Amino acid sequence: MKNAILILGEAYGETEERQKRPFVGTTGYELTRLLNEAGIRRADCYLTNVFNLRPPGNKIEEFCGPKAQAIPLYPALVRSMYVRKEFEPELDRLKEELDNIDPNVVVAMGNTACWALLGKTTISSLRGVTAISTHTLTGFKVLPTYHPAAIFRNYPIRPIVVMDLVKAKRESEHSTIKRPKREVWIDPTIEDIERFRDDYIQGCNLLSVDIETSGNQVTMLGLAPSRSRSLVIPFSRAGRNYWPTPALERKAWQISKDILADPGIPKVFQNGLYDIAFLWRSAGLAVYGAEQDTMLLHHALQPESIKDLGFLGSVYTDEGAWKRMRGKRTTIKRDD
Repeated sequence: MKNAILILGEAYGETEERQKRPFVGTTGYELTRLLNEAGIRRADCYLTNVFNLRPPGNKIEEFCGPKAQAIPLYPALVRSMYVRKEFEPELDRLKEELDNIDPNVVVAMGNTACWALLGKTTISSLRGVTAISTHTLTGFKVLPTYHPAAIFRNYPIRPIVVMDLVKAKRESEHSTIKRPKREVWIDPTIEDIERFRDDYIQGCNLLSVDIETSGNQVTMLGLAPSRSRSLVIPFSRAGRNYWPTPALERKAWQISKDILADPGIPKVFQNGLYDIAFLWRSAGLAVYGAEQDTMLLHHALQPESIKDLGFLGSVYTDEGAWKRMRGKRTTIKRDD
């Protein structure tokens, strides 16, 4: 029987070395509890480690050395230290397991698991977002999250792991990454803005509103009348005015003002108290019809967890990590 979920850890601990099995002992009990809370039966998962060995002192650094001793094509694992080539057979064993099990999703728990499959080690920024494996054996869907052992050192991350595992259960239904299709209107003309307003915003059931700011200025206004279509109205870019004439800029502001002030268009924000106040202070734009706030809705469900938009996207959507896709930021806006 195929295991739709493969859970990949780091290496054996003391109890695991004695039993020659991954995720037993205290860490194993915690993993079982996490899986149960996410609605996943541990028996339905295949469990393994990158290294079915125990590093001396339980320190993964003991498997590492200088770059001259590194396994080819793999990056550093910890602090400019590379896994030594003598441990390459462990990756060969992992490759064979992946090939035999052929899971729909691999839950990569911790930096070492991400290193082995994705060639990256920044678990705090990788977690919660599906990616395709690029190392050891390519082509597998990978969902990174924190290792259960990390919870004992940092308990506040526990609900995050549960939410990631809930997502893993959903992702285990298929082996492909299914990104939502989006139609985003960028670099619009005034005619584009008017057409978008008339065709999509007027009469919509709920309008999502977001802003980007720089200093005390609104640089962009985002409007999404549905989950598949949105418009970005720029006002400045790289410190320069987007609109070629003052008349066109005034027209863009007026259209924005009319949309935001229309109480017949229900609106949703992320941290709306900040955005609404900023729009009024910076541009004199009053907002009416604000009915929902994703940050507050999430807080009602998970009051102890992170509330910024990037985190919410990783938990509730199948989007890629759009925050990491961007280059150097030219705008700054709080969203939590």
